[in-house]
Amino acid sequence: MNRRNLLKTAGLATFASALVPSSLLASRTDEEKKNKEGVKSVVLSGKRKLGNLEVSAIGMGVQNMHRKYTSTVPYRPDMIKILQAAYDKGVTFFDTAEAYGPFENEKILGEAIQSFRSDVVITSKFGWNIDLETGQRLPGLNSKPEHIKKAVEGMLKRLRTDRIDLLYQHRVDPEVPIEDVAGAVKNLIDEGKVLNWGLSEPGLQTVRRAHAELPLTAIQNEYSMIWREPETDIIPLCEELGIGFVPWWPLACQLLTGNIDEQTRFVTSDIRANTSRYSPENLPQNLKLVDVIKTWAKEKNASPAQISLAWLQAQKQFIVPIPGTTQMAHMEQNIGADNIKFTAEELNSLNSQIDAIEIKGLRLPEFVLQFSKVEAPLKN
Repeated sequence: MNRRNLLKTAGLATFASALVPSSLLASRTDEEKKNKEGVKSVVLSGKRKLGNLEVSAIGMGVQNMHRKYTSTVPYRPDMIKILQAAYDKGVTFFDTAEAYGPFENEKILGEAIQSFRSDVVITSKFGWNIDLETGQRLPGLNSKPEHIKKAVEGMLKRLRTDRIDLLYQHRVDPEVPIEDVAGAVKNLIDEGKVLNWGLSEPGLQTVRRAHAELPLTAIQNEYSMIWREPETDIIPLCEELGIGFVPWWPLACQLLTGNIDEQTRFVTSDIRANTSRYSPENLPQNLKLVDVIKTWAKEKNASPAQISLAWLQAQKQFIVPIPGTTQMAHMEQNIGADNIKFTAEELNSLNSQIDAIEIKGLRLPEFVLQFSKVEAPLKN
């Protein structure tokens, strides 16, 4: 029995009523319709396809549940509750990676989804050079076939499952032909340990070669209102080849939610402190985009985050954003974006306003950007 059915049982209802005074039960339904920011609670019913893989129209990124960008550590039981509540509200697509932690976010997700594992799609990623025994981050990348096999074995244990629904190469390894990577993944598919595969931040020719060797289900790249470069190359390629597209950082690491202003500063360990998009010099200019989003949020009776996510969904039917959060209210708010729709005229107007704003600064630190758009070496 999955969680949704479990929560509907009469016994649980009786147990709840025994703990909560009847006067509170009478008003609880109305109270739960709104989260802390006044956004109505909804259930996500929309579905989308990544290749042939069906997922909820909005997924959930599980990256910072072990440690926020601010370096604070969330309360683990609360993170479990958020993931389970996301499922109860219709999210069936959960994205993580061995590098997040390393390992810790896979463990959190694995614990959270046990009672409904068969009803959801989970992803993980290999590719960074991580000691698979200790979790120590080592220099560079590692997509050697023997390493991939061992990495997946560790993922399966941490996620408490017998298969990864969608396995990504986290970054293209410049020392390993993509045909060798595809071969290693195919072996895992033949064993039933992996069902689909994809690439993250790859070079365009590497996508073509990978897809020819073993059809790709999804590409995962950064994409949002503030970073639209994928529209010029990788998204058209996905459309041509029938590959799904999964935007990471769809809210630009909080920038597009309206929760950052010109005075916001970041601790040294926060990746935004080393990313010029968020620098004191560039924030005032980049926040002009947020002003546009806030105007549309008011017009649509929505939050800025919902406008930002709905805009992504409006671009292509094969796009599925995966916003992450460590707050229950924000999770509920994010999935509500599926109810925000734009007419063709509205979308053209919004895009024109976005285009008029010059975005300043790099999207990532330079030492991270060097791993994007890499082309795998040719196979001898």
